Amino acid sequence: MSVDLSREIYNELKRFINVVDRDEAAETLVSVLIDNDISADDIKNAYKGEADIKKALASYLKDHLEEEDEDDYYDDEDDDYED
Repeated sequence: MSVDLSREIYNELKRFINVVDRDEAAETLVSVLIDNDISADDIKNAYKGEADIKKALASYLKDHLEEEDEDDYYDDEDDDYED
């Protein structure tokens, strides 16, 4: 699925999502898009006017970068014990 098609679908379905649930819907959409190899830049460009999507994308990227940093730390720490 293209990111543009996902934007059209989201725009059509958004009116059926309660305002209080839109943050969670946006987080789910971002996760699905990234899991399907849509780049963060493509998502950002396609959803320029969608504050919920921008916020969800920023949160996803922040969490993902923190996980990578932790993985790198533990990988480096393991190297100290190898001969």
